[in-house]
Amino acid sequence: MALVGFLPFIVIIFLASLKQINQYERGVIYTMGRFSGVVEPGWRFILPIFQSFVKIDIRTKAVDVPKQETITRDNVSCKMNAVIYYKVTDANRAVNEVENVFWAVSQLAQTTMRRVAGEATLDELLSNREKIAADILKSIDITTDQWGIDFEAVELKDIELPESMVRTMAKQAEAEREKRATIINSEGEVMAAQNLAEAATTMAKNPGALHLRTLNSINDISSDQSNTVIFAVPMEVLRAFEGIGQMMKNKK
Repeated sequence: MALVGFLPFIVIIFLASLKQINQYERGVIYTMGRFSGVVEPGWRFILPIFQSFVKIDIRTKAVDVPKQETITRDNVSCKMNAVIYYKVTDANRAVNEVENVFWAVSQLAQTTMRRVAGEATLDELLSNREKIAADILKSIDITTDQWGIDFEAVELKDIELPESMVRTMAKQAEAEREKRATIINSEGEVMAAQNLAEAATTMAKNPGALHLRTLNSINDISSDQSNTVIFAVPMEVLRAFEGIGQMMKNKK
């Protein structure tokens, strides 16, 4: 009869000692205050008073790193933020090596992001985001390995520049576009001049070519009755008359 009286008390203790660990969690067990192991998902029996345990989530986490103000290597002030992806790979270290692993990871990401951005110029920061993100990931991963954390990716979201710098960059881009337009225009003029020179050389080597070109131009102009045509006598004709005049002088 005495045993039956203790039965409800035994059942309550048993139920209180039964702990559930979900598939995405791991349980860190302590026996009399000392680490005794990591348990897998399922129902686990924890000895009351003598044992305790801590659950830790091992799923991949996406953390939004708030905007950090930094100064680049070429002394330009800017703000940048990022998203980091990481997961717990060693529950023992994540609990025993650092007080609050999630807060520690967030703070480490912020300080590392400011440091890496400060080692790059503004042009590198804007044009090589993937390289900057890879440098941040590599630097963070070295430290977090001791905490049982594996960083999977770092993505830079936004880089905010001062208004004066934005205006300066816009002027620079406009000047660069004008420069390219001027170069293209000058290259076109050079090609046109070369073609004209080649055409002039060809006409000079072929007698009568200039005359034929002149007649062709007159034909094109005469298609419109409102045009007034001024006939230009080719140099070849003038030279012919000059030759005839010289012959007549010689006969005299």
